[in-house]
Amino acid sequence: MDASAMHDIFIIGGGINGCGIARDAAGRGYSVFLAEMNDLASGTSSGSTKLIHGGLRYLEYYEFRLVREALMEREVLWKMAPHIIWPMRFVLPYAEGLRPAWMLRLGLFLYDHLGGRKLLPPTRTLDMRRDPAGKPLKPLFRKAFEYSDGWVNDARLVALNARDAADRGAIIRTRTRVTEARRSADHWTLTIQDQRTRAVETVRARLLVNAAGPWVDTVLAGVAGENGAHNVRLVGGSHIVVRKKFDDPRAYFFQNKDGRIIFAIPYEGDFTLIGTTDRDFKGDPGEAKITEGEIDYLCAAASEYFLEPVRREDIVWTYSAVRPLYDDGASKAQEATRDYVLRADGGKDVAPVINVFGGKITTYRRLSEHMLEKIEEQIGKRGQPWTAGSTLPGGDFAHDGFEAEVAKLRKMHPYLEAGHARRLVRLYGTRAQALLGLAKSTQDLGRHFGVDLYEIEVRYLMEHEWAMTAEDVLWRRTKRGLRLTEEQAQALDQFMAAEQGRRTAAE
Repeated sequence: MDASAMHDIFIIGGGINGCGIARDAAGRGYSVFLAEMNDLASGTSSGSTKLIHGGLRYLEYYEFRLVREALMEREVLWKMAPHIIWPMRFVLPYAEGLRPAWMLRLGLFLYDHLGGRKLLPPTRTLDMRRDPAGKPLKPLFRKAFEYSDGWVNDARLVALNARDAADRGAIIRTRTRVTEARRSADHWTLTIQDQRTRAVETVRARLLVNAAGPWVDTVLAGVAGENGAHNVRLVGGSHIVVRKKFDDPRAYFFQNKDGRIIFAIPYEGDFTLIGTTDRDFKGDPGEAKITEGEIDYLCAAASEYFLEPVRREDIVWTYSAVRPLYDDGASKAQEATRDYVLRADGGKDVAPVINVFGGKITTYRRLSEHMLEKIEEQIGKRGQPWTAGSTLPGGDFAHDGFEAEVAKLRKMHPYLEAGHARRLVRLYGTRAQALLGLAKSTQDLGRHFGVDLYEIEVRYLMEHEWAMTAEDVLWRRTKRGLRLTEEQAQALDQFMAAEQGRRTAAE
C-alpha cells in the first residue's frame, strides 16, 4: 500500500483496540494506516492482569451488557488464538464478613448462564480442607467456589492483530508520532514523524480513528481542538510478580476488606502474578510506576490468604499501566465502568473522527465490529463482519491441540529442549515452524543471548513483529526479561541497535 495515497482510515494508537480495528477493517477491504508513537502494546495493553474474563465483580455494578458480551467472547477468542489464550480455573475462597456465600453463588450462577458457555466447565464448590487448592492458604478458609475464565498473553495478542492487519494490507508504523492533523471537508491530512530518524511525511485519510487509550483526550485536543476535553478517567493499576507461591495450575480470586479484589495467578512457569490495584492517576500515562503504597497493599492483601506471607523481597518484577475508563462520574476508581463508548464527530461538511473511550481486552473484537459499523455509516460499507470464525497468526490449530503442536514441532526440530519447544508454540503457534526455518541444530539458531533466546527468534521478531529494542523483545514479545541478566539484556540491545542501524542505512 502506498503511504502517500488517500487511505480510507487512519488509526492513532497501537494498543489492542487500534490493532483490532486495523485488522477488522483491512480484512473487509478498507485501506488502513496505523501509527503508534512507541512500541505496539507499550501502554495499557501490556499492563493488564492478562485475563480473558467476563468480569465477575462487574455484576455488582449491574454491568450486565458488558459482562454478557465478555462472557460470550471467551470461547470465541480461545478458538482464534489457542497458542496465547487458554482456559484457566479460578478459586474464590469464601471469607466470613465479606460478600455472603449466597451472593457469590448467585453471581457465579449468572456467570455460568449469561454467556452461552459451551466448552468451559461450570462452577463447583470446593472443600478447602480436602482440595489441593487449600494447601497454600490459611486453614481458616474452609470453602471456595471454582469457576472458569481464560488467560491471555496480552502483548502478543496486540502484536498478532497487527501482524494479521499488515498481512491483509494495512500499513503499521511504530515509533511514529502524529505531530499535526488538518481537517478539510472530505479528508484528513496528517503529519507524522519517525521517532528514531526524525523523518517527516504526510498521510491523507478519509476518516480518523482515535484509539490512543490514555492519550485519547490529548489527541482530541491536538486534532479536533477540544482543549480541556475530559472523556476518560485515568485509573492506574499495578502488579507484582513474585517467586512461585503454589504449584496448583489454578488461579486465586481474593476479596479484600475494602471491597476491592486481587488475583494470584500462575505466571511464566516459575512465578506468581498478583494484582491489580485501582487508583486515580494524574500525570503522563507513559511514566506510570508502582508506588510504595501499592506494593504494601498487594503484599498485605495476598498475605491475608496465603499461609506463607508475600514479602517485598519475594518480588522479582513489577509493572504498571493506566486504564482509560470512560468517565461515568463513578465515585471510586474500582466502580468506574469498564464498558466502552465510541463517539463520532463530523461526517457531513467536515471529515469524520471516531473516538474510542474505555474498553477491555476481552471485548476488543466486539469493539472493533462496533467501530466498523460506525465507519460504514461515515464512508460506506466494504465487506461483511468476518473475525468471529477467524484465527490469528499461528492459531490455526484445534482449541485443545496445543500439546499436539508441541509434539509436531519437536519431531521437526528434535534438537530443541522440551521447554524451549513449548515456549515457541506458546508464543508463535504454527508459525514457530516458519521462525525456525531450515535450522537443523542449536548452532543454526545463531547467537545465544541467554536462557533459550537465540538470534533466529530475535531476527524473526524484528522482521515480522516490529521489535526494535531489547525491551520490545524481553518484556512485550517474550517475557524472557524475567530470566536474562542485565548484562545479557544489554548485549541484546547492542545487537538490535546495530541491526537497526544497518537496516536504516540500507533504506
